[in-house]
Amino acid sequence: MEPEFWYERWQHNEIGFHAAEANPLLVAHWGALSLVAGDRVFVPLCGKTLDIGWLLSQGYRVVGAELSEKAVQELFAELGLVPEISELDELRCYRGNGVDVFVGDIFDLTQGLLGEVQAIYDRAALVALPFSMRRRYTAHLRVITATAPQLLLCFEYDQRAMDGPPFSISDEEVARHYAGHYDLLKLASVAVTGGLKGQCAARENVWLLNQAVVG
Repeated sequence: MEPEFWYERWQHNEIGFHAAEANPLLVAHWGALSLVAGDRVFVPLCGKTLDIGWLLSQGYRVVGAELSEKAVQELFAELGLVPEISELDELRCYRGNGVDVFVGDIFDLTQGLLGEVQAIYDRAALVALPFSMRRRYTAHLRVITATAPQLLLCFEYDQRAMDGPPFSISDEEVARHYAGHYDLLKLASVAVTGGLKGQCAARENVWLLNQAVVG
């Protein structure tokens, strides 16, 4: 999947994936990460999600990564923030009160640029990437975050019934990417009301990933 796919989706406002409220599964299960106010949360492929506003309202700092600059501009406008914008190697960074967002290819984001994070909230990244990119993404995510704990949301459905994104991510695939590095706990599995995009039955799974203890 090429960057132009997402540029065009945002340019033509084809963003049916953008929810009009904070994700209820985030609200219900965020406490499982046992963070404290002031902790910094990484939201990969964040778009202009209202989940960021919810995290900020709970006292967390947020750092995001997003390919579309239009999405980031709209995010800051909706948060009522005027960003400071800086050029950082291949990326551009928007900074506001408690929130930093890197614009560009997430694979250009390094651990040094990202800085320390206490957790990852992945609702939109793993499910957005085709199978051929997901292993590279999960490996990169572990490196740049130093295997920070995750709250991972993903859909599971019959991929033959509908083309992604969002793509179907099975329990087995979650384990293939992360079981060697995290202890995995499925917190919830709920049916998607009305089906995914109204086309096929699906479930949304909530995973807690804590760094595995060695020895």
